[in-house]
Amino acid sequence: MSTISTQATPLPESRRIPPDPAVASWLLACCALVFCMVVLGGVTRLTDSGLSMVRWEPVSGILPPLSQSAWEDEFDHYREYPEYRKVNTGISLAEFKTIFYFEYAHRVLGRSIGLVFALGFFYFLWRRRLPPALAPHLIIMFALGGLQGLLGWYMVKSGLIDVPQVSQYRLVAHLGAAILIYLYMLWVAFGLLEHRPAPAVATAIRRAVRGLGLLALITVLSGGFVAGLKAGHAFNTFPLMAGQWIPSGYIVLDPVWRNFFENIPTVQFNHRLLAISTFILALVLAFRIVRDPQLEGQRGPALLLAGVATVQVALGISTLLMHVPVTLAAAHQGMALGLLSVILYLIFKLRHSVGR
Repeated sequence: MSTISTQATPLPESRRIPPDPAVASWLLACCALVFCMVVLGGVTRLTDSGLSMVRWEPVSGILPPLSQSAWEDEFDHYREYPEYRKVNTGISLAEFKTIFYFEYAHRVLGRSIGLVFALGFFYFLWRRRLPPALAPHLIIMFALGGLQGLLGWYMVKSGLIDVPQVSQYRLVAHLGAAILIYLYMLWVAFGLLEHRPAPAVATAIRRAVRGLGLLALITVLSGGFVAGLKAGHAFNTFPLMAGQWIPSGYIVLDPVWRNFFENIPTVQFNHRLLAISTFILALVLAFRIVRDPQLEGQRGPALLLAGVATVQVALGISTLLMHVPVTLAAAHQGMALGLLSVILYLIFKLRHSVGR
């Protein structure tokens, strides 16, 4: 048997967060903004716009240049840095504005997330709708948001020194922090929307869903290294890479570990392998849940898991074969967050285990 009718033991009253759809809606709105932030960040990366704003002004930077002289001053600053001298030499002011606005929109959206979070927090605090058990979660969210802003500038700085390309390590750290914030807020929102205790399910199922979540997260982060190295522009065939299952040059750097983060053939091959493994495990797990009569309540999320995983793999392969067009690549990144969201929901619904 995969489940039993026994319900999980409820948490002590002091640790329980009572359901509150209004507070949950606020957090879900913040989740939606973070989702857009991740996708827009990907577009900024794909359009090579991330190094166009060479100054970090957390408060005054909310406004773009508003006059011709202000634009010329901003452009003059940009021309002092390696990206202009080594990559974009001779671009016009109009061309500079295009890449500037992508990065500007990304930064303004980040500030907007902080504003929406702060306004919601003070509103619900004023209405006395924030239970004590929720306070630690909100403090963690606030701290993670501040860390994310610092990580973003730390990432940009790596491309303003000598080589006009941000560090793939800092890029993945920035992406990982955004995903952590998104998933954490989503998890808390799920709890605020839950009106019934979660059923106890077999430990094997619970572990399988959590394992899938970990594998999917590693796959997404490996995609960050693909983006950081622009590895998606190499080996634009599938399933073979330059006519081989395992590309030549898979291990060429010393020490060996560097290949997994700095070697383009290795990074792309590993991302493919992780993606296909995630896809297969998602289908197997969805099939198992759908076939289990005692998990009837989770058939909808299981079918959604299979569907999202299928679309995500199709987007990934199409992005590769078409040499990484911006629209498809951005959709692929957005669908990755969608897949993580569905898996997180299943983890939440199947979070209590019993037996083997």
